[in-house]
Amino acid sequence: MAQNALIRGLQQVGDHALKIVERMGAVMIFLGLILVHSANSFRRFGLTIREVYFAGVQSLIIILVSGLFVGMVLGLQGYETLQNYGSEQSVGILVALSLVRELGPVVAALLFASRAGSAITAEIGLMKATEQLSAMEMMAINPIARVVAPRFWGGVISMPLLAMLFSAMGIVGGFLVAVVLIGVDAGAFWSQMQSAVDFRHDIVNGIIKSLVFGVAISAIATFEGYEAPPTAEGVSGATTRTVVSSSLAILALDLVLTAFMLKGWN
Repeated sequence: MAQNALIRGLQQVGDHALKIVERMGAVMIFLGLILVHSANSFRRFGLTIREVYFAGVQSLIIILVSGLFVGMVLGLQGYETLQNYGSEQSVGILVALSLVRELGPVVAALLFASRAGSAITAEIGLMKATEQLSAMEMMAINPIARVVAPRFWGGVISMPLLAMLFSAMGIVGGFLVAVVLIGVDAGAFWSQMQSAVDFRHDIVNGIIKSLVFGVAISAIATFEGYEAPPTAEGVSGATTRTVVSSSLAILALDLVLTAFMLKGWN
């Protein structure tokens, strides 16, 4: 009996693993279709700009406010830790490197997936549920080119910009706490930060991370919306899967990208 239960458990684990791999393959195929039909997004760039506004500009408030508070927390925690080693003047380095390398791209991507990714999935899913996509196909309009691709590129363009704004606001928050509230020397804060942050190894790698996260989030969000069952429950489930899958993809990709980038420094 125990052996049979173990075998059934292993079979269930294997089934779930195969479904995950199959789902990942379907997302990659769907991403290929988006790229093939992306010419319309650039030929009629107004469609993409509208999606940049929907995905990026409307996410701006939560990104800026979250970045400010994350930077303030980093300033407090960093000062408390560095004070034990007599290096409290280096709090600017800690805040800047933490945000530019890791927290800026990752936290901004998680917020972007929760706000914009779920909205993209719900919008496309509702269009499918109300048969708007089917109506487009009957009028010889490719819904991937007209609906999906502009939303995909809107997310890809918005994500690096939001990550940079998140990091910038985080540095402002760290400055407010460390310099204005605690009393760290402002000159030391900025000069040490500028000398420690490398454009190529830190800023460019952070932009690359945020760009990859944008591709992953946008691909998952559009795929889940396009493949959602045309019911209220189906759209709700697709929205939940978008947030969960995007969050896991962000953390997994961050590990892979960080490993490659650190290896490139050596």
